[in-house]
Amino acid sequence: MKTKTLCAAAVTASLLCTGYSFAQSAHWGYEGEEGPAHWGSLNESFAMCAMGKLQSPVDISSAVSTTQSPLTFDYKAGGYEMINNGHALQVNYAPGSTLTVGDHQYELKQFHFHSPSENTINGKQFPLEAHFVHQDADGNYAVVAVMYDNGEPREGLASVWQTQLPKTYEKQSYENPIDANSLLPESLVSYQFTGSLTTPPCSENVQWIVLKEANYTNDEIIHAFGEVVHLPNNRPVQPLNNRTISQ
Repeated sequence: MKTKTLCAAAVTASLLCTGYSFAQSAHWGYEGEEGPAHWGSLNESFAMCAMGKLQSPVDISSAVSTTQSPLTFDYKAGGYEMINNGHALQVNYAPGSTLTVGDHQYELKQFHFHSPSENTINGKQFPLEAHFVHQDADGNYAVVAVMYDNGEPREGLASVWQTQLPKTYEKQSYENPIDANSLLPESLVSYQFTGSLTTPPCSENVQWIVLKEANYTNDEIIHAFGEVVHLPNNRPVQPLNNRTISQ
């Protein structure tokens, strides 16, 4: 990896291009007066964080068995750089990798990590969660969430964490592009529901796909994450408000 230090404006531009991380004039974080309980009052554009009825993350404990739209992952090796945006470690992805839900296609823009997990399953919180963020041609989001439990990490996660991780507002380029396929579990059976972005501005009507099968991480990876990003960096679970979770 090659490391570069970015000014805040450069980080902002890069994150806006991915379409998920939003740079705003208001500072926000995960604790104290800038924490999740206060996001809705930090900036008028964050109001949905407090007022929304379709917020994420959620606890998945009441899924309904139903026929889901089939998922087709067509990922290429396109993860070309990792950015530390001050809230998470994010791997930006080159164009050309897609997720198709039924007949609706989204392009993979980036993936990033939260520790501990944001979504929970039957009340269980995992040490790590990855969010694969996709957008369609109209700017609508679909997020695939992968949980990581304690165990022996697969090679894919280790390749993301190779060498020195970028510090705040730094980025590192990968010599060999990361293949997002290597971060997915063998089974792609999922829970699906409508939710929101889990960071400000908490925009709603996001298609959430939480894979049932977990991958694995270890204490070394979590420790390395915590050395460059202040943890925890997870938003607490939000009320379902009569939403249906399908499986």
